[in-house]
Amino acid sequence: MAIVDVLRSLMRLIRLGAHIVRLPVAKLHFDAQIDHANIRATHAAFTKRHPRYYLIRNKSLGIALIDLRAFATRVAYVESVREKDFAGHHCKRAKSRGYVLRELDRNDFLDDIYAINISMSERQGRPMDQAYLKKPAPATTLAHHRFYGVISEHGRLVAYCRLGVYGNFAATDQLLGYRNNDGTMYFLLAEIICLLIDEGRMDYFMYDSYLGARPGLQDFKRRLGFKPYRVRYSIN
Repeated sequence: MAIVDVLRSLMRLIRLGAHIVRLPVAKLHFDAQIDHANIRATHAAFTKRHPRYYLIRNKSLGIALIDLRAFATRVAYVESVREKDFAGHHCKRAKSRGYVLRELDRNDFLDDIYAINISMSERQGRPMDQAYLKKPAPATTLAHHRFYGVISEHGRLVAYCRLGVYGNFAATDQLLGYRNNDGTMYFLLAEIICLLIDEGRMDYFMYDSYLGARPGLQDFKRRLGFKPYRVRYSIN
């Protein structure tokens, strides 16, 4: 590698490091009393060493979060993402086309979930994980899980999210939908955010990584109001 290429790589690392240092810090707390074994297992997964960068924890840098405490009401949140092509704009379109959000029993929609999972062979430029290509089996709903779905005016499930509630934060566990121009994925997440704001029990909502996401997904998260954070975890 030429010296100029080495210097460019070094400068990129320096800029990235400077950016990470400036990230706001979020303190996320796991409450094992919700579901002792599963909460502790999730905490272990979130805080283990990163598979590529051993010196940092798995979900600690550049994590996509919304600070729910910043919004006194759901209206305040919607106002914050009302720009054209942001979440508020897409939600308005989805509602005008008859879509609604419902908390559902996952086992009642196994065929619909499978149809969504196999509707595309690739997402974000990557092949679908093999786990999604098998028809989901009935399962007992865990104490810390909720299942939300976007239902069309014809009663069809078009997008879904399995949400994990871990303590002072909630996080997307599974999230998928049909690709369409109706704004249903924005609607799904924005409505969940509004519900969490209504409840007033959690401080943050997590949607995996922000800095590590591909440009299209990073832009999607930005238009929903997610920002990158450094995260510190605790558990009781």
